[in-house]
Parts: sequence; C-alpha cells; structure tokens
Amino acid sequence: MIRNDALDLLPVRHAVPELLTALDERGTAVLYAPPGTGKTTLVPLALAGLIGEGPGRRVLVAEPRRMAVRAAARRMAWLLGEEVGGSVGFSVRGERRAGPTTRVEVVTTGVLLQRLQRDPELAGVDVVLLDECHERHLDADVAMAFLVDVRATLRPELKVIAASATSDAEAWAQLLTVLDGSGPAPIVWAEGQAHGYAVRYAPPPTGIRPAHGTWVDPALLRHVAATVRIAMERHEGDVLCFLPGTGEIARTAGLLADLDAEVLQLHGRAPAAVQDAVLRGSGPQGRRRVVLATSVAESSLTVPGVRIVVDSGLAREPRTDHARGLGSLATVPVSTAAATQRAGRSGREGFGVVYRCWAEAEDGNRARFPSPEIRIADLAGFALRAACWGDPTAAGLALLDAPPAGAMAAAGQVLAAIGAVDRDGRATDRGVRMARLGLHPRLARALLDGAAEVGARRAAEVVALLSEEPPREYGDDLAAAWREARRGGDGYAARWKAEVRRLERAAASETGPAAGRDAGGGAVGPVTGEDAVAGLVTALAFPERVARAREQGGYLMVSGTGARLAEGSRLGSGGWLAVAVADRTAQSATARVRLAAVVDERIARGAAGHLLRAGEEVHWEDGDVVARSVERLGAVELAVRPLRDDADPALVREALLDGLRREGTALLRWSRDAEELRARLAFLHRELGEPWPDVSEAALLGRADQWLEPELSRARRRADLGRIDAGEGLRRLLPWATGEAGRLDELAPERIEVPSGSRIRVEYGGERPVLAVKLQEMFGLAETPRVAGVPVLVHLLSPAGRPAAVTSDLASFWREGYRAVRAELRGRYPRHPWPEDPSAAEPTRHTSARLRRER
Repeated sequence: MIRNDALDLLPVRHAVPELLTALDERGTAVLYAPPGTGKTTLVPLALAGLIGEGPGRRVLVAEPRRMAVRAAARRMAWLLGEEVGGSVGFSVRGERRAGPTTRVEVVTTGVLLQRLQRDPELAGVDVVLLDECHERHLDADVAMAFLVDVRATLRPELKVIAASATSDAEAWAQLLTVLDGSGPAPIVWAEGQAHGYAVRYAPPPTGIRPAHGTWVDPALLRHVAATVRIAMERHEGDVLCFLPGTGEIARTAGLLADLDAEVLQLHGRAPAAVQDAVLRGSGPQGRRRVVLATSVAESSLTVPGVRIVVDSGLAREPRTDHARGLGSLATVPVSTAAATQRAGRSGREGFGVVYRCWAEAEDGNRARFPSPEIRIADLAGFALRAACWGDPTAAGLALLDAPPAGAMAAAGQVLAAIGAVDRDGRATDRGVRMARLGLHPRLARALLDGAAEVGARRAAEVVALLSEEPPREYGDDLAAAWREARRGGDGYAARWKAEVRRLERAAASETGPAAGRDAGGGAVGPVTGEDAVAGLVTALAFPERVARAREQGGYLMVSGTGARLAEGSRLGSGGWLAVAVADRTAQSATARVRLAAVVDERIARGAAGHLLRAGEEVHWEDGDVVARSVERLGAVELAVRPLRDDADPALVREALLDGLRREGTALLRWSRDAEELRARLAFLHRELGEPWPDVSEAALLGRADQWLEPELSRARRRADLGRIDAGEGLRRLLPWATGEAGRLDELAPERIEVPSGSRIRVEYGGERPVLAVKLQEMFGLAETPRVAGVPVLVHLLSPAGRPAAVTSDLASFWREGYRAVRAELRGRYPRHPWPEDPSAAEPTRHTSARLRRER
C-alpha cells in the first residue's frame, strides 16, 4: 500500500508536474532540489508512473555510493509498501536485486558506466536520473558525458535528468543542451527544505594545527567530541557527526565511549549490520544515538531520528602523484556545497540544528564546491573508458572540466604498458576485456595475467584484496591479510568473498586465446606458496612499485621512489617487495608502505618485464664521466660492469657535454690569450651585434658541440676537457664566412700604439675598453683613442705605474684636470717631465734627463 502520507510531506512533489512537462517537451532537465526535499525517492517513483498519473516508464537512478543505492531502493520500496526487488530494485557491483517487474532500478554510477559500455543504447530504459551531480565524482561526470553522446547519436528519445542539491544547476543545464537546438536544458527548481535547521558555530580553541595528508590534530577531535556532548545536552534527537575518515571516526568514538548513547561508526567499509542499524533508526530501549560518519552520509541518505549535525569541517580528497604512480588522500576544508549537504541531514524529519566546528568568518574562504575528481584523480580508468567509447583523447566528450593533459599522458602510458591501448591510443581487444571487468585497469591486468600464471581463483582472491584495501588490523603483509580474509568473519571478509566470486566468474568469461599476457611481460614460470602468489599478482598490478632493499636501509621502487616499512613490520626480511599500497606526503622524500608482499627477483623481472633494460650507461657523475654496462629494472640496478675505453663514443660525448652544462666552461684550458679573445669578442657582440658571436657562458654552453669540435669527440674524461684550448675553439666562432673575421684586430685590437711609441694592451673585460698607460706617454695626443667607434677609458698612471687619473676625454683632461694632477705629482716625481701644456709636449717613456740626452 502506497504511503501517501509520507509522500505528501516531501516538498519536491510540487515540482514533479513541471519536471514531467520538461521531459516530455525537451527530453532533458536539471532538477535542483535542496537536501531533504525527496528528489532521490519521490521523483523516480513519479517518473516511472508508480505514483501519480504519468505513463509507466523504466527508470534508472544512478547514485555515487553503494550505501546510498541500497538506502534509496529500500526507502522507495517502503513508500510503495513493497519489498526491494519488486517495483523497485537495485544493483551494485557483485549484487543485484531486481526482476521482470522492476520499474525503478537504483545503481551505482560505476554500474551505469558498465552498462553503457556493454549496451550504449540502454535498451529498455526510458529515463536516467543521475543523482548528486554536484559531488563531481568522476564516474558521474563520465556517465553524463556518455549519456549526452547516446542522446545525440543513438537514442534521442532517451530522457536524462541531472539532479543536484546545490546551486550549480546552470552549468549542468549548459552541458545538457537540448538536441533540437533550443538551448540549454530547462531547470526545475524544487524550493524549500523539509523542516529547516539552525546553524551554530563552535570554533575550536586556538593552537589547532592545520591538517595535512591524513593527519588531523587530536585536539580538534577532542573539540568535536566536546561539541557532540554539548549539543546533546542542549537539544533532543540523535546526532550525526561528520569526520574526514575512518581513523578519526574510531578515535572520536573512543572519546565518546562513556557517553550514555549508542555510538555507531558509519563509513563505506562499515559492516552491513552497522549500516542497517544506522538506517533503521532508534537505539536499543530508545537510547539516543551518535552516528560518526564520513562523507557517505552527506547525501541520498536519511538517518532516522537525527536532529543534530556536528560538522568537523574536514573532508578527504584523493591525490595522485602521476610521476611515481602513487595515490594518497588529502584532508581539506569541506566545501560550502558539502557543508550545506551535511547541514541538511539535520532537517530531514523535523527542525534541526547544525554545529559547525569552525569560525563563521572562515565561511568566505571555503571553496564553493568540492574539487572535481577529474582534476585530481588517477585517470587510467577514465582514459580506458574513453578509448573504448571511441574517443581516446576525451576531446569530444561533454565534460564540465577537461581532464588535465599531464594526468591523461600518465594514464596513456599505463594503458600502453599493459596492452590496453595501441600506439594511437585506441582500445585493443584486451583493453575492451579489461574495461568489462569493472576494475581499475591495473587490477584488470593483474586478474587476466595472474589467472594465466596462478589460476583464476587465486588471482581473483588477491585482486579482491587489492580492490578494497584490507582493514589496518590485518597488518601490512598482504599474504597474511589474504589468510586472515579467508578465515575471517567480519564485514570486510564477507565483502571480499563476494568480490572473489564475481572476479573469478569475470576472469573465466574474459579469458580467451587473445587474453594472455601483454607484450611487456614474459611468463614468470611456476609460482608456489601464498607469499609468492600474492607478490606476483600485486607486481602485475603495480610493476612500478616493485622494490628492492637498499644497503643503507629501506627500499627503492622501480619507479625511483624510496620506500620504508613501518616499525616492527614482518616484511623487513625480504630482499624484494611488491608494494600494493603506499603513500608519500609532500614533506617526505620516501613513501610509506601500507601493504606489500615479499617476492624474489625472478618474479620482479617477470611481472615488470616491460621495464627491464640492459645497455651502456654513460653519464657525468661526481665531476667526471662514469661509463658502465648496466642491467636495470626501472630505477633498480640489477647488474653493473664498469666500462673503460670501450664505451660508446657518442654517449661519452653527451656525458661530457652534460658535464660542461653542469660545471661550466671552466673545465677547459683558458690561457691569457684565450680569456682576452673572449673579452674582445664579447665587446664586439655587445657594441656591433651580429655577425660577432655571443660568447657569454650560456651561449658558449649552448653551442659547445660546435666550437669544441673535433677535440670534444676525441675526449673521454674530465682531464681531456682540461687539455682543450678554449682560445682555439673560440676562433672557430669568428665570422669567417662573411669576411668580418679579418677585421678583428682592426675593430678590437689587442694593443694600441700610444704617442710614445709603446704598444699598450687594451683590457676588454669591463663595461668599456680600458687603456692603462703612463701619463707622459700620452703627451701631445688631443683625441681619446677609439675601438670599434667606442672611446676607450684611459687610466693615466704615475711614473711608478699607480693610477693618477681616469678619463674618456683627453682633450678635456688636458684643459681642466691635468693642472691638479701635475701639482700633485711633480714634487713626488721631479725627475720626470711635467710640462705646462701637455697637449703640445713630446711624449716619453723616460725621465727628463734621459730625454735631454736623447735629443
């Protein structure tokens, strides 16, 4: 029996007629409905014709989380007075409760994507409602892009709704441009909340340190727990407390252990019994409840009895180090949109209150929406889906945010290495099979290739462990965790066993003549023992994370990243590890190993065979050329043999060039003549430009392979560079082809003849050429000497060679400056001539007495 009394309380019912009209007329619509209005439960029933007077339709509702799928299906079935599996059913990975009479089927966005790739037309489906679009999960974004494609090319009659609980509706409307050219999809606004709520701010005490990585200041958790206690004293009803992760949930639960209430921990890995208890409502004997939850409770769930929300203000987002192939989680301030979603949980069944554990002034600094997952996540799965869809670059997909080029390039490399795409990025037959497995491409590779090595059952068991990381209490030894899951009776073990059955069936269905090992890896050979099996399958999934022990401690991954084990780990005795889970914070130079299996070199070579390289390695290291014959697995050296004079000359030459780039031209032999020639050429390039060459350090290093030949090609080590005459090389840069090289001594002479007959060296190293000459040798010269048209800077010296005056205008100096210099020096050097009119005097290098004798 339909529960019309409950349906009538949902505000979204007033928007249903407008929504149905929009769909009939335009085919697409965006439904904006704040939390608690009933968009997830009432709207699908109306679309399917199960309530109201609309025509009967088959409706697919896509939710971002499995818990939300089950909860939404259960709630809709309850509203109809039925059991799940009748008019309303659901499908999640590994479980389906739906039948021939099902008109509304709730699925995860991942399941929707799988169906779209198997059957792009979605035969038998009339309407697809993509719920919680504002959360910007990657699967939801991709599913919407594919649905837009399907409507444009295959099924224009397919009706699509984007449902959002926050005010980004306009962006989705633009994305869902109507096929008839009439513009963006219509937006249907469902105003109001079910009951409303009051917001109160409870900022933590000063001194709370900001979260980083997955670390959260324990003082903040103590404040959150204290806020829960205060809220329960002041208000009636159950409490829903939002925390960033399972670790924070467990610690906060410990802080509330003495509370007179039932404390429940709700997250994606919570046992089904706990999830059911949360969604069922009312504790034993009517005790109040405190539900500590991650973001899984932000949307699509009604937690019965909740009137109070306590929001820690933090959320977890994935981060991917594409260069190292490592993923991690970052703790970030919750966005404004997500905070609104969380607050709305308090007003679902009555007027509520939300306590926000931050200062009200911080609201303006929060991001409006969560970071789109496409911007921050590993895109290997997305890239494979796009390739199987026929758009390897994803350039033609209707996405709100384009995938980052760097992340797509990294994803392409992964897919190529495992044989999922060809050189042009198109999906191979093997890649299509991988996409059908419903796994990350790395895990799909491990399942297919692992089944060929160790059998489908054992491969499926290990891949199931890798697809959902075991609880931390299982330890960091993957083989031990495997044994624990097999004999375990907890919620994780139950989910693991169900996934093993699914993967074993999938592996059998996708195994065929062309489903063997990818081109990059060779068969490993017989593998016995659970440790070796776990290690092999893990290494097949994450070949870049195969790691060898270092002599100085720790491990080096094939990717080049250092790794370390936790204190007391039983894995420390292994010479090689296959790392399943590791993370690296921005502050750490090494990754922390969370889960791994011991392997040997044979398994490492076989699983990561596409990274095996052998050959000569010649490079500049510690100030000289190092030449070796090396066999390596990525960054891990397996065997090394020094090379002496038989190294590849081309590699040696490149190493020497690298040494020059690192240490500069000082490695060459610079005589005084060479340094002076460089200074002269620098002067000419500065004053006259081309064709006179640039001889700056950067320019010379950039052309080192030109002006240092043929000596460079004959050199083998640092000492040989030191024997190369830099001056001889510089002369090769002179403009011989234009004939200008012959004018070098004319334009920038090494020496200038002064009136006394002396040939004085010109110094070109400063901003202007300098001529340092004794003052008496310049008598009789009225004009300052010039080089390349530039007056030299004349340093006039005393008879003892000490500076007496500096001028670039001799005529002016003779008129105005000489008198003071003469007065100062004639008493000090009385034996030298000091005429009153130096411009008319005879130049000399000698004393007055010798000058008289020579006359």
